Amino acid sequence: MVWNILPPYLLGTAIVVSVFVFITVIPDPGLVLVLVGTFPWIARLVPRLGGLDIAKPSNAFACGVAVTLAQLLAGASGPLLDVFYLKSSLNRYQVVATKAFTQTLGHFIKLLYYGGIASIAVDVIDPLLTPGLLVGSISLAVIGTWLGTRVLDRVAENTFRDVTSKIILALSAACIARGAWELFV
Repeated sequence: MVWNILPPYLLGTAIVVSVFVFITVIPDPGLVLVLVGTFPWIARLVPRLGGLDIAKPSNAFACGVAVTLAQLLAGASGPLLDVFYLKSSLNRYQVVATKAFTQTLGHFIKLLYYGGIASIAVDVIDPLLTPGLLVGSISLAVIGTWLGTRVLDRVAENTFRDVTSKIILALSAACIARGAWELFV
């Protein structure tokens, strides 16, 4: 875990959350998914954006702002977050650990923000949100982490970056497709 990334990242996150709480934003997720999915493709095409490095304080701050916006607007930010790590000076272990922490933080923020809105606007809990679903989700997260560390130990640094880059673009395309579907269908 690279701890010195957190202060500027958290500052960006805090600013976005404060604005959202103040104005209670509930956006069109389709539009935001298209935007989230487009960013990694733009980063590939615009060399200046391809040089984003989460280890630089200004980039960590921008990442905190952009990723928190995406998380609260669309509920998804993975492809956007990855752009800040792909060309970073961090090794694959630092990338995985630091991203995992910031993504967990993002999920917690979404839970608090939208849970607060839901508790005000809705009288009943979603019947699909069962204890079994929660236990299953947590179990899958633990299993995924365990399997992921095994794979990470066996993959070379260059292979990690190459495969990650391809996965990011595939997920970005899926975000664009899903967002377009929600907007136009």
